[in-house]
Amino acid sequence: MKVGVIGGTGIIGSRVVNVLNASGYEAVPHSRSTGLDLLSGKGLSEALSGTDVVANLTDSPTSDEAALDLFRTTTENLLRAAESADVGHAVVLSIVGVDLVPGLVCYRAKVLQEDILKAGSVPYSIVRATQFFEFMDTVMSWTSDSKTVRLPATRVQPTAAADVAQAVAAVCVGASLRGTRNVAGPEVFTLDELGRITLAARGDQRSVVTDSKAGIYAAASGDALIAEGDAVIATTTYRDWLTS
Repeated sequence: MKVGVIGGTGIIGSRVVNVLNASGYEAVPHSRSTGLDLLSGKGLSEALSGTDVVANLTDSPTSDEAALDLFRTTTENLLRAAESADVGHAVVLSIVGVDLVPGLVCYRAKVLQEDILKAGSVPYSIVRATQFFEFMDTVMSWTSDSKTVRLPATRVQPTAAADVAQAVAAVCVGASLRGTRNVAGPEVFTLDELGRITLAARGDQRSVVTDSKAGIYAAASGDALIAEGDAVIATTTYRDWLTS
């Protein structure tokens, strides 16, 4: 089985490629660095030639209204090319709760991507993952200074990128779901609590201030970002990941 991994040099894509190749499949990474431009469609037909499965693991570089046009164009380009190349399965990585936080444009853009995929003729699977452990430093940087980090008490269920990659790889080599599979970490935290754990583990003396309006995740309420139902629950805990 040949799997084309769009965004195959990124934080998830590179791991998916490694997992698939180590398992005996042929996974080929594609990105701008390999000559593929998903926005213009350049290199798509060549990338998908002879491919059984295509996984789109790309993200938008912006979180504003431009993300809507980007996901619309790139998803439509990919599906047209997949149809022409007789690709039998299209996999997309999305976000748990993406349809429950309409206040975030970047989340609405991912919902649009999912909807276009569902309406297409290529058998599909959607993998929705919770926030990655690896992005916690970025999240804190948005609302921090030399003394404090401001974070909302939003409930999150973060997971390790390596665990997400394993889940995506498993979906890629299985039958198309014609639906969605959720992937999440084994623990639920409030985001401000997660910030305190992170700073303490690193000996960072800054304090975390709970601020209901701080950062983009303030737009999520209740259990919007918590996986429900028959989600795949990964085994790596946040504290184990911090010390690894």
